[in-house]
Amino acid sequence: MESVFDWVATYGYVAIFFLLVLGIVGLPIPDETLLVFSGYLISSGHLQPAGAFLSAMAGSWCGITLSYIIGRTLGLGFVHRFGKYVHITEDRLTKVHQWFDRLGHWALFAGYFIAGVRHFTAIVAGTSKLEYRSFAAYAYSGGAVWAATFLTLGYFVGENWRKIAESLHEYVLYASIVLIVAVVGVVLFRRMVRKSEPRR
Repeated sequence: MESVFDWVATYGYVAIFFLLVLGIVGLPIPDETLLVFSGYLISSGHLQPAGAFLSAMAGSWCGITLSYIIGRTLGLGFVHRFGKYVHITEDRLTKVHQWFDRLGHWALFAGYFIAGVRHFTAIVAGTSKLEYRSFAAYAYSGGAVWAATFLTLGYFVGENWRKIAESLHEYVLYASIVLIVAVVGVVLFRRMVRKSEPRR
């Protein structure tokens, strides 16, 4: 993990971009911790806010788009055969597929905040032949909010970023549960409203 921080400190925006691309595709990159550290570098004057945000957003967009393209063009057969190299197991993929069916496109947005899920949702969206326009609307907005959230967190915690990073996964888990409950609530509410509307 320390090498990741060294790369970001040395190569700045370029490192943020490429590391996030690789992390979201499925390689073992500590994405949230990387963003928190980048936020700390903003607060210490080593990075500019706009540059850090744009590189993080672009990296997340490119990474999740690559996962979507893999799912849409190469299909589940390719994922089952080579997924083990990026920690994509068939069992986890099936669970995310079921989750995607329940939440719909919102799973692309919410999936960013759940470690180990964000790249699965894009692959599932691709294998489901989800239209690119719909994919982009939810996945890209989710990526922007996700990047901004953890960069801002790192900015405000400053030199305490390492302490926050140590318990980050626990906080992300709790935040993810709250987010999922909220999204499910919105989806169910909309369905209830549609059913209650008089048919013309």
